[in-house]
Amino acid sequence: MEALVVRRLGEPTAAPGGEASPFAAVSGDHPVPELSSPTAVRVRVAATSLNFATFLQLQGRYQERPPLPFVPGSDYAGVVDAVGPGVRGLRPGDRVCSFAGLGSFADFIVAEEKQLFLVPDGCDLVATGALPVAFGTSHLALVHRAQLKAGQVLLVLGAAGGVGVSAVQIGKVCGAVVIAVARGVEKLQYLKSIGADHVIDSSKDNVIESAKFFLKARGLKGVDVLYDPVGGKLTQDSLKLLNWGAHILVIGFASGDVPVIRANIALVKNWTIHGLYWGSYSTHQPRVLIDSLNELLSWLSKGLITVQISHCYRLAEAHLAFAALRDRKAVGKVMIVMASSAKSRL
Repeated sequence: MEALVVRRLGEPTAAPGGEASPFAAVSGDHPVPELSSPTAVRVRVAATSLNFATFLQLQGRYQERPPLPFVPGSDYAGVVDAVGPGVRGLRPGDRVCSFAGLGSFADFIVAEEKQLFLVPDGCDLVATGALPVAFGTSHLALVHRAQLKAGQVLLVLGAAGGVGVSAVQIGKVCGAVVIAVARGVEKLQYLKSIGADHVIDSSKDNVIESAKFFLKARGLKGVDVLYDPVGGKLTQDSLKLLNWGAHILVIGFASGDVPVIRANIALVKNWTIHGLYWGSYSTHQPRVLIDSLNELLSWLSKGLITVQISHCYRLAEAHLAFAALRDRKAVGKVMIVMASSAKSRL
């Protein structure tokens, strides 16, 4: 089978085989994984999504550092290829999605039955491969942790990225007033199309003044929930907009700068600061994670949320996919589509 194997840490945007690249050329004879237990399922991967965590992992800058060599990858969707004798709820041909710590940048991946989720009829299989991590992160952050309520004000930074787009949509499902911050006219137009109540171009607008003007026009006091995958100065400035009792959701640091939130101000303002590392829920609260993904798949089947695919690449073009992610070209998710699915969206 084809697989993208990481043999050293390096720059994910460098062409495979070069001195700076973590990848050799795509391996066409990587062994097909065997079923590892009676309840294991082998999935033929249709598509797998890129996440910023994977980008950092390939550079050696992520908190989890797997031993070399390894096949990277996280959330994916595909078709069941084979099942173990103890599998009861799945059969070959079923469409499924899931997430993994590693391994989805390959034609096949093996997972336990309990880790797999049936893709509802009518849902695009390739797009569903981008749902677990991005939408799962935003759902747990907004619904489970911040308990976002109808009428509250949600401020989403980095709103045109994978997690940002999902946060805007989930915010609207919850009935919130959503302020979305992104860069560029195309991104702002898309965010308006998915329901953002106010959009701000951080490349040319004064984010704080624009948000204040909107809030005043709506008769709103301030922001109740800050969703922050960016960090840096934008976070520091956004704190000026927060209401007493606001929730701050720390999702990531795409800017490369970890912000400082002063504890004395959090005390006076009664702010709640949530760190949200989505992957750790599979270890510490797996039932919460499972329930969250099932609700998201239900929303997807009902058309309450949509998965926006910005760019699709083949496995051999992974470096171009990572470059699109790095350069913030994406409006939504960047995907790796396997050869078996490249000609038709299953």
